[in-house]
Amino acid sequence: MAKLRKTTHTPCAVCPLGAKDIFRKLTAAEFKFVQQFKSGEILAEPGSTFLIEGHNSPSLYTVLEGWAFRYKSLEDDRRQILSFALPGDFLGIQSAVFSELQYTVEALTPLRLCTFSRSKLWDLYSGHPALCHDLMSLSARAEQMADVHLLTVGRRTAAERIGYLLLHLFNRCKALDIARGSSFDLPITQTHIADALGLSLVHTNKTLRSLMNLKLINWEVGAVEIYDEAGLRALSKYDEDDSAKRPFI
Repeated sequence: MAKLRKTTHTPCAVCPLGAKDIFRKLTAAEFKFVQQFKSGEILAEPGSTFLIEGHNSPSLYTVLEGWAFRYKSLEDDRRQILSFALPGDFLGIQSAVFSELQYTVEALTPLRLCTFSRSKLWDLYSGHPALCHDLMSLSARAEQMADVHLLTVGRRTAAERIGYLLLHLFNRCKALDIARGSSFDLPITQTHIADALGLSLVHTNKTLRSLMNLKLINWEVGAVEIYDEAGLRALSKYDEDDSAKRPFI
């Protein structure tokens, strides 16, 4: 069950995401609309779910602080982690298109979410074409990431899979200014990595130890240090463009 509670409203004028270089700046008109579009904020405890597969949601969410992950499950509770959500990610848009969500989202850490009423989406479509384009960009980026994830799970070796995932998360943290040099907090377990990459837990553990023996990374509970980024990029054939500005709502 979701463990959610409403919290104090962060004024859009002092949004911590707005000052980050990775995100596109809003025009005055767009900023005014987003202030009206936002209905509040909620806090989610680690392990809680706020979007649930098979249900619909009257709200859409932007991650303001914290980490979450999207996943799908089989009837016997085997799960596939589809992606990890970090600050700036927009969640729940499927609710505006399909009758029910095709995934569940679970909080990995204490999570602060901006909430938006799905019923006001038409106001965005009809009055703010640039924001509409931003939603399309977010959807296109999600599709691109899904394509890369499928390629990774389907064709990369275990070492390439884990190396690619760690670089992807490391570079996202750098873009958000939440990395510390070559280190970053990583609130996921080896089980999360296994469920994201289609590996057994034993294979995941052995592969992480192999990457550490090669002096490419250091893995600790809750944090990772990238010792040799160039070497890890070469091993995992990492080819993402991490510098492009992204929209956020």
